[in-house]
Amino acid sequence: MAILFDWYEDPKPSDKEQGEKTLHPRLKYNGSTGTDLLRQRIQDRCSLTATDVTAVLDALSHIMGQELADGKQVHLDGIGYFRPCLTSTEPVTIGTKRKATKVKLKSIQFRADQTLKNEFGILKVKSLKGGLDFSQPTNEEIDRKLTKYFQTHQFMRRYDFQNLCGMARSTAMRHIRRLRDEGKLKNEGGVMQPIYVPGSGYYGNNELVTK
Repeated sequence: MAILFDWYEDPKPSDKEQGEKTLHPRLKYNGSTGTDLLRQRIQDRCSLTATDVTAVLDALSHIMGQELADGKQVHLDGIGYFRPCLTSTEPVTIGTKRKATKVKLKSIQFRADQTLKNEFGILKVKSLKGGLDFSQPTNEEIDRKLTKYFQTHQFMRRYDFQNLCGMARSTAMRHIRRLRDEGKLKNEGGVMQPIYVPGSGYYGNNELVTK
């Protein structure tokens, strides 16, 4: 089975000369593998029972979590390195009081060992796009997509907008800023983790603005 991907156009800064468009591959997940299948495959490769494998995976999760919570980098030989990454809950300046209370865990970052990369062997890939049509949706087309999206969703995040419109991150953020300036989208989340909902009178939100 091959890794599935699409070609996407690289964003170009507005002040950069327009030349031949360059592309980058973006992976499309070819399904997912859960713990049950991993447990079965691990059991097939060693003398552990299914219960033993479950216990080891459970203990590994707890112990890694404790070590990462102590600010340590965790290395699993043949797999890779795990380390915690922090972010702030709101913009912080020199004058902000109680700065330590504005910090939270952003993610657990992972860097693979070469041994794990070598398990790929000869890379097999398959492109999903045939005609390579990279035309960007117009503002009107974006409005139609958002109207349809909010018929079945209560809110939207940046990556939802990006996937919906088939845009690069920078292009998606530029359109989101435009839509916010026009009052079509509003952020009901935080500065660091925005959650967008329709503005009054747009995309099925018929509520009137009250002063």
